[in-house]
Amino acid sequence: MHFRPFLVLLLLSVACATTESRSRPPAVRTVRLGNLQRAAALPWTDDGRCVVQEASQPWPGVVERCFHALDTRRIRFRDTARRCSVASADAATLEMMVGVCLLTQPELVVGAVVVIGLVVVAVAIHEEIEAYELRHSFPEEGSLEDAEPEAMPVAQESGTQRKPVPDPSPAGQDLFPPGPPRDSDPRERRPECAPQPVPHLGGDALHNMCADRVPLNGFPGFDVLVNGKRFDALQSRVRVLWEIKTDNFETYPSDLREIVLRKQARELRRERELAEACGFDFRIGVRSAAHEKALRDQDPTFKIVVIDWC
Repeated sequence: MHFRPFLVLLLLSVACATTESRSRPPAVRTVRLGNLQRAAALPWTDDGRCVVQEASQPWPGVVERCFHALDTRRIRFRDTARRCSVASADAATLEMMVGVCLLTQPELVVGAVVVIGLVVVAVAIHEEIEAYELRHSFPEEGSLEDAEPEAMPVAQESGTQRKPVPDPSPAGQDLFPPGPPRDSDPRERRPECAPQPVPHLGGDALHNMCADRVPLNGFPGFDVLVNGKRFDALQSRVRVLWEIKTDNFETYPSDLREIVLRKQARELRRERELAEACGFDFRIGVRSAAHEKALRDQDPTFKIVVIDWC
């Protein structure tokens, strides 16, 4: 006799639990994406794997669990606003306590966290953000069903049938991520601006290895032909073309250095113009700080990175 009321209560409980469980993931994903984007601005020694693993936690938890993976050699923590009072401790512990405190502040004071050098987004973090964006280019499970109640009244609000209006978009367009806008930069539509992978020229194994190891290189094992020029690497996601210089610059006599620098600066300006004409940024990789400084003296506008991965 009491079976039917019990069944109704059971169904209501299941429905509430289902609603709660379906409403939770988007919030978790929002927190996760926000944490990944914050972490992308910092240098990591583990390619960002710890952050990816812990990203669903609140940001302070991510910082505490992954602080050990930060490349603290490239970060300076300056508690200029005296927000982080800590007890006396050894230097490493003190740096960690102050660093965690500053990184988890709701609002960072200008100059409190200073990153030295160019930050290339850690591989694991980049891949996770890219996967997130790709997943959200498609409707989630249940989203079509959820949209039906809103769509139904439109068809039912009039008793007379309306003549169907043809959809100007191609059939099935909504099943795929949106393509590039039609009014995109004209440079990107020029055929010579489309990146084409071509085999390395060969003859310099060290140079090719250094080029292949550029973080987030879209074509490892290949040069990239853009605007008639072979570039050494392309970071596809951020549209950056690279030229790698592996000269043992410090071993050159001073006269030879000047000759090499003038020649390289002239070539690099031309390569930068070719890259920028197609809407790409351009960066130069060198193997030593001395080579970096010498090239900057030739042209302060060069974007140069000391490549410590080869």
